[in-house]
Amino acid sequence: MPKLNINIDHVATLRQARLSSEPDPVLAAYLCELSGADGIVVHLREDRRHIQYRDLSMLKESVKTNLNLEMAPTTEMVKVALKIRPDMITLVPEKREELTTEGGLNVLKNKKKISTVINKLKKSGLFVSVFIDPDIVQIKASKDIGVDMVEIHTGRYADSTNEQRQVYELNQIITSSCSAADLDLRVAAGHGLNYSNTKRIAEIELIEELNIGYSIICRSVIVGIERAVREMTQLCKI
Repeated sequence: MPKLNINIDHVATLRQARLSSEPDPVLAAYLCELSGADGIVVHLREDRRHIQYRDLSMLKESVKTNLNLEMAPTTEMVKVALKIRPDMITLVPEKREELTTEGGLNVLKNKKKISTVINKLKKSGLFVSVFIDPDIVQIKASKDIGVDMVEIHTGRYADSTNEQRQVYELNQIITSSCSAADLDLRVAAGHGLNYSNTKRIAEIELIEELNIGYSIICRSVIVGIERAVREMTQLCKI
């Protein structure tokens, strides 16, 4: 059974819609943990569209499980990571105009830049993952630059409009997970996973962690965050 980490970015999205003080992502994180989440994930974006620095700082003090900071491989974010020192870092691509992360980090193309960032983070004793597409070339490049874990992008699988395409994308994820494990990399997966498509990913034995956010936060609007987390936890059990 993979661990279930909850991304609470969109609790902050709702708060920022009115520049208000609620809903509070720190409280949401507490309720997620209380309901069985194995970790909390937040993405501190350059434009601060949802999670703010203050949220991250408070989460560092309050999260009792595992705090995963998603961040772009930039000088600004390296400074933030070294100051806050979350339990782990996941390097992700970031574009201002995107609604959400559109694909994996191109490690191969940006190997020198990303390697410099990873060296700084790991020299400080931080655990580092990279969010990449299910692509063996990207996995090998990730191994070359010294990451501890790869998070496999499941977006194309999640967006598949028919069974044949979904099975194809699922097999890409399985193959990539095997390749990563063969290189002694730990494996996580996430993006676009929901209550309908998560079980097949959870059944991949080599995937240790699932990072899921949007669908759980959406579900929580209807049934409450505790029930939404518990329902997803049940789906992850195999």
